[in-house]
Amino acid sequence: MSDQPARRQLSLNLFINGVGHHEAAWRHPSTRVEELFTAGYHHELAQHAERAAFDAIFFADGPVLSPGIEFNSAAHLEPILTLASVAAVTTHIGLIATASTTFYDPYNLARLFATLDHLSGGRAGWNIVTTAASAAAANFGLDEHPDPSERYARAGEFVEVATRLWDSWQDDAVLADRATGRFADPSRIHPAAFRGEHLRVAGALNAPRPPQGHPVLVQAGASNEGRAFASRHAEAIFTAHQQLSDAQAFYSDIKAGVERYGRRPDQVKILPGISPFLGGTEAEARALEREFNELTVPEYGLRQLATLAEATFDVADLDRPVPLDVFADAGDVTDNNRSRRQVVAGIVRREQPTLRELLHRLAGARGHRVVAGTPEQVADTITEWFTHGAADGFNVMPPYLPGGIEAFTEHVVPLLRARGLFREGYTGTTLRDHLGLDRPVNRYATAPETEPALAGV
Repeated sequence: MSDQPARRQLSLNLFINGVGHHEAAWRHPSTRVEELFTAGYHHELAQHAERAAFDAIFFADGPVLSPGIEFNSAAHLEPILTLASVAAVTTHIGLIATASTTFYDPYNLARLFATLDHLSGGRAGWNIVTTAASAAAANFGLDEHPDPSERYARAGEFVEVATRLWDSWQDDAVLADRATGRFADPSRIHPAAFRGEHLRVAGALNAPRPPQGHPVLVQAGASNEGRAFASRHAEAIFTAHQQLSDAQAFYSDIKAGVERYGRRPDQVKILPGISPFLGGTEAEARALEREFNELTVPEYGLRQLATLAEATFDVADLDRPVPLDVFADAGDVTDNNRSRRQVVAGIVRREQPTLRELLHRLAGARGHRVVAGTPEQVADTITEWFTHGAADGFNVMPPYLPGGIEAFTEHVVPLLRARGLFREGYTGTTLRDHLGLDRPVNRYATAPETEPALAGV
């Protein structure tokens, strides 16, 4: 047996967003928008990613209807239920769902993710969000949306409660002893017993500890508060960058933050988004990208940009340069409170595009890196970021589905494998196995005998 350490491997997720991440994908004849809300469509995508040994599939979500629904297929099925359906037709691929700490109750959500982890044999992941969309508040009976500081404070308590609930059953609490008639050992089941500023939970979860111990904790916030939260809690981080240098700065900052919290940097995977248009030549790939851009509806893009820029734009100005002062207050990578806005500000400063050109740049993946090129060029980009301290892997965001993921797995994945950067097949069964993450030790495994338990249950 070799004494050489195993070579570091890429993590690859398939980020499923309707019929693709390009805002006009639903209009393209290669997509199947008519199947968007069917189980079979999502089963097919997951099974394709599983055949390529991807770590996971991922669904974003938000508890509010997009105001751009007139021009974009911006309606989504609930992700946890969708992934439960996918779990029944897959065996290895991870299943990551977005859920909000602002609008869920921790007991309900901990139970949902525990159930998904049990039903899938240990493949669940939770993308933790606090929900930035202010319109969501009214959907839950609130007069106003909590400010970011309050949302993150609640989120911190929420994660503490959820992990307490998942730990409330020790791994050996279930006896299932037919001879003695004892199903469980109450001394190994513990109340969550949490009382904080925002949340209170009393009892234990009503289901045993999940197979992974805890579902994998994922986070995508890049603001100052988001980075601090991720450094403390996240095991995988989704992020958006246009340039290698910005991605390297983010990567370094997060890994240092993880160490400050006494955690191991190798136990946190940083996964930027990449949205590839692939062609036999670079010219063919760019022609395909233009084909999608020509299907965009400017009114939709202008609404999205207005929200991001906190400014108004006019269709009459589409072929005029974007004024540089629109993003003058966006800050830079050292001031992270307006992170996605900074990405767009960087595009405007570097490229000085017309308004139409900017809308096309954002149509592909909302500020994530869009690459139009040959499979070799896309593989080169992935390799460069992975080997130069910018990424532990990538959130693959095909501009159109299912064709975009089929092209990526058929033409890019073999190149990554030939370079020794991506697995030939699964070597484990859980999402933690795929990501190389440790199974968390139950907090009660070494607790003193006086730790309160559910005696008499």
